[in-house]
Amino acid sequence: MNNFLKLCFSMILLAASSVPAMAAAPVELSSDIFVEKQEKRPDGSFSTVLAKPNLILPGDQLVFVVRYRNASNKPAANFSVTNPIPAAITFSGTSDGAEIVSIDGGKSWGKLSQLRVNNADGTSRNALMTDVTHLKWQMKQTLAAGDAGKLIFRGVVK
Repeated sequence: MNNFLKLCFSMILLAASSVPAMAAAPVELSSDIFVEKQEKRPDGSFSTVLAKPNLILPGDQLVFVVRYRNASNKPAANFSVTNPIPAAITFSGTSDGAEIVSIDGGKSWGKLSQLRVNNADGTSRNALMTDVTHLKWQMKQTLAAGDAGKLIFRGVVK
């Protein structure tokens, strides 16, 4: 693996392992990254599989799984899960569409369709998935002691 790919892979793993959460009760987070691959079946057809990445290349489709669990003996409510998008990745969507996003490093938040990017010439444009720097899910439901869930988002290696 060349040095650039090693650096990108390290950045991705670091970002995935440092998912912050804010909660009234202790909510534990963990995350995994998978690369989406096409595998040939014995009958000649192909199926999509998720595999632990050994080598990632530009254009690879990645799936990030963020797991959360209430580690306390009390219910947790109104917490959020925030995840940065690694610089080497272009955000390409979530499994639920319930997230809000930031396009400015986590300073401001909103639905992607509501955000605007200011251009150097003073004009602005609608924000795109390529502009997303962070994702946040605001968990409004109560999570009972010991309960868990997961959040999934996708990205493409630049």
